[in-house]
Amino acid sequence: MGSTIVVSAADPGALDLATASARAVVTAIDRTCSRFQPDSELSRLNQAAGTGPVEVSELLGAAISASLDAAAATDGLVDPTIGALIERLGYTVTFKDMVLDGPPIDVEIRSAPGWSCIVHDRHRQTVELPAAASLDLGAVGKAWAADQAAHAAACRVGVGVLVSCGGDVAVAGPPVTGGWRVRVTEAADADLWQDVQIFDGGLATSGTDSRTWRRGGEVLHHILDPSTGLPPVSPWVMTSVAAASCAEANAAATCAIVLGEQALSWLSDRDLPARLARRDGSVVTVGPWPEDR
Repeated sequence: MGSTIVVSAADPGALDLATASARAVVTAIDRTCSRFQPDSELSRLNQAAGTGPVEVSELLGAAISASLDAAAATDGLVDPTIGALIERLGYTVTFKDMVLDGPPIDVEIRSAPGWSCIVHDRHRQTVELPAAASLDLGAVGKAWAADQAAHAAACRVGVGVLVSCGGDVAVAGPPVTGGWRVRVTEAADADLWQDVQIFDGGLATSGTDSRTWRRGGEVLHHILDPSTGLPPVSPWVMTSVAAASCAEANAAATCAIVLGEQALSWLSDRDLPARLARRDGSVVTVGPWPEDR
């Protein structure tokens, strides 16, 4: 996934088994759902766009379901049909392999085909994409992987487990006394940070500075506005949200970047605790998220 995966277990003696279980889940999801691997099942599905229904595995079907749920929950602001739009900006390989500074590109405003164009028959386990659609499950993929890995590991070892996929954190299993302490910060060496405790569900962070590249001197990032096909100019450099699952938290955090100032009321209306950091260094919290000390 081009990210660091971290596993923690409430019982140190269970850590090796929990890590092995989480690794197996994440590896299977990456092999199945990566658009960076030409032989992945997702890549084959994208290549079959416009040819009619395609039978998919239970794993890919579940991942697509999670992405469609995220799209529905965010009124389409987190949309899996941005695959072709993100690739035209140069994001065609895992971020560690990207050319971070390249020549200018000419990109017009173009909306995504839209998540409602995906025909997912969950009973027959088929997916049909129109010819113009290409799926990118990255918006919720890591967070959903964290959820799946944490639950699989916790079921196997019988104690509380935390799994972080690239900073998207999921916890599962018996509650840990005092909760899991998670540090929220823009960078590992940043002066501004906050430690919070989570007891269940997940906590996810989206940002506009962590995965950036340049084309002709213009800074681009990996979060797109589906209505324009371009990175939004957002007041938020980083948004962190806690929710019932890491996938839900990630969808909300990404949606907040796209919404801009409207994110405050959107998150509040949905009772989602959140921390939003502005470019000027100020921080705004929503709901029961603890204030910075």
